[in-house]
Amino acid sequence: MPRKNKKSHNNIPNLSEKLVKIFQKQHKKSFDYRQLSSKLGVDDANSRNQIIKKLRQLQVKGKIDEVERGKFMIKTIEGEDAYYIGIVDIATRGNGYVVCEDTEGDIFVHAKNMNQALHGDEVEVLAYRRKKNNKLEGEITYISKRAKAEFVGILRLQKDFGFVECTSSKMYTDIFIPKGMTMGANDGDKVVAEIHDWPEKAKSPFGEIVQILGKPGEHNTEIHSILAEYGLPYEFPKKVEEYANNIDLEIKADEIAKRRDMRDTPTFTIDPKDAKDFDDALSFVPLENGNYEIGIHIADVSHYLKEGTVLDDEAYERATSVYLVDRVVPMLPEILSNGACSLRPHEEKYTFSAVFEINDKTEVVNEWFGRTVTYSDQRFAYEEAQAMIESGENIVPAEVSLTGKDYTVEQHITDAILKMDELAKIMRKQRMRDGAISFDKVEVKFNLDENSNPTGVYFKTAQDANKLIEEFMLLANRKVAGFIGKQKKTFVYRIHDEPNEEKLGNLQNIISKFGYKLDLQTPKTTANSLNELLENVKGKGEQNLVDTLAIRTMSKAEYSTDNIGHYGLAFDYYSHFTSPIRRYPDVMVHRLLQFYLDGGKNADAEEYEAKCKHSSNMEGLSTKAERDSIKYMQVKFMQDHQDEEFVGVISGVTEWGIYVEIVSNKCEGMVRIREIKDDYYTFDEKQYALVGENTDNIYQLGDEVVIMVKNADLVKRQLDFVVLGKVVK
Repeated sequence: MPRKNKKSHNNIPNLSEKLVKIFQKQHKKSFDYRQLSSKLGVDDANSRNQIIKKLRQLQVKGKIDEVERGKFMIKTIEGEDAYYIGIVDIATRGNGYVVCEDTEGDIFVHAKNMNQALHGDEVEVLAYRRKKNNKLEGEITYISKRAKAEFVGILRLQKDFGFVECTSSKMYTDIFIPKGMTMGANDGDKVVAEIHDWPEKAKSPFGEIVQILGKPGEHNTEIHSILAEYGLPYEFPKKVEEYANNIDLEIKADEIAKRRDMRDTPTFTIDPKDAKDFDDALSFVPLENGNYEIGIHIADVSHYLKEGTVLDDEAYERATSVYLVDRVVPMLPEILSNGACSLRPHEEKYTFSAVFEINDKTEVVNEWFGRTVTYSDQRFAYEEAQAMIESGENIVPAEVSLTGKDYTVEQHITDAILKMDELAKIMRKQRMRDGAISFDKVEVKFNLDENSNPTGVYFKTAQDANKLIEEFMLLANRKVAGFIGKQKKTFVYRIHDEPNEEKLGNLQNIISKFGYKLDLQTPKTTANSLNELLENVKGKGEQNLVDTLAIRTMSKAEYSTDNIGHYGLAFDYYSHFTSPIRRYPDVMVHRLLQFYLDGGKNADAEEYEAKCKHSSNMEGLSTKAERDSIKYMQVKFMQDHQDEEFVGVISGVTEWGIYVEIVSNKCEGMVRIREIKDDYYTFDEKQYALVGENTDNIYQLGDEVVIMVKNADLVKRQLDFVVLGKVVK
């Protein structure tokens, strides 16, 4: 047997580099030569002497400092090299940026310096300024938290192993799958691969197949792929379903006795015609003093969703329902979301209510918050409520009898909707005066056949009935937040910071090309001029482009216990109270509100801040999945229109081509620069344009062009267009 401490006279290769990497990876720690020897896997005298000698050399060169006798740390020079913590955002060809709170601008990281970091990972980066442009660049030195381990891709099988080619453009490497780790998937299947390990010298991470999604291009395969890409489940674990099915859903007298009984108060819901879960209902009672008692009644989800149960754990992990083009992936099992918690017509339900006495000026004279029991007299679709508002007539179906009380409930509800519409318009006008921003962005919707194939596209815009519901939900959310916020107690707020000045400047540059201008002097003048801009572009070719760009200038709304107000709504206090069936933060708000109504002192801010962060993250993933499903359906729709010409607006310009959004259906695709054959085009960043070198022809942001579909790729969710020319006006 060889001796354990075999004497070695070999030099350790690349010793300086190896030592510096150890120091960089744990730059807050100090090491002596013994610890470094252990990390390098050497324990003979010759190697230790090499390390001691090299440490002195690195100290002389200013790379490390001796912080204690024989103990060294990496040296950072203020203003030159510094370590930051941030999140990786992969761009193109494996290059990317680290987004940090502590730096002005993101830190560029070349692919060769990624050091196995992947998109979304939390990392430590050693940053420095490039002399030629003074911009921050860096090298990732430590991965502190992986964003995820599972990735969607296509399996490519070889004789003794396989590779998963990941479909996300953010994933720059494939995943090596050893023999026996394929779960029986076939070559070409779309799968989910889980990464287990990434050896230091390996080009690709090692993993195994954990789910077979199906054949690429098939509808269910692609929809499930979108959910899997963002780690969003589409089925409930069996134990969660079993728990939900065993909950006692009966409305009981002893529970009613603990609540304010509002079953005799005329109450109704207004929701989309295809809605199955009804979070909220409204009640309306004219008072003898000329004011109105208006109740906003919300499903009391927290009555059924008890903390510490498998059901609550699952709801928290999901944090939100996900609304894809052809289905809803609910936060709660159907027995609750569409059943017990849903405020369905002609059923008694447990609710959590905000009840206000309001005068004709929409001033809140009195407010009350608490648990209630309610009875919904009628359910309206938005279209039905809108017809009532426009005609002033009752449209309750004749076969539905709501009489039997001392008054005609049908007429009472008609009067209620008309009066609440009046009040909502006053409230909205006041919000706009206070500096709220009116984003009435057009929603793209699809008509689907029984196989979820798109047969048509239509656009959904908010009408008076939608705005009525919106204003009273905003009122409840604002008043609940203010009630607790003014007591200075821990609470879950929905916050929205002021817009980024640089983004506003960029927006100003772009809209100036259409003849518009912003007043950026104060937050209020900014809001007012944004509203004016959004109003002025309505019905014009550039509307969707300007709407989209304006939204992008806004900070992202999020959940936090640190209240900074809501800029977009112009509220000092704002929370989410009105949708607990589909949003977990609303459940937290209900629990906290009841806790304080019962005399509770103060909840743990740190615990709730962590829950807020998780909820914000899950909301972000859900939004991305929803967008991807719309993009998928747009590609599917355009597959049947490949020989047709469309008019589109240039919605983006890059060095590799132009993005064009079709005016008639809002489908967006790309025209690659190499496909524009009439000249050699280069990207002009200042003009947001491609400029022809010989003809001086310009393709600029906002230009109308005629395009034809060249390729519609369902798997990549990508449309490629050919530009046929500009629209001549």
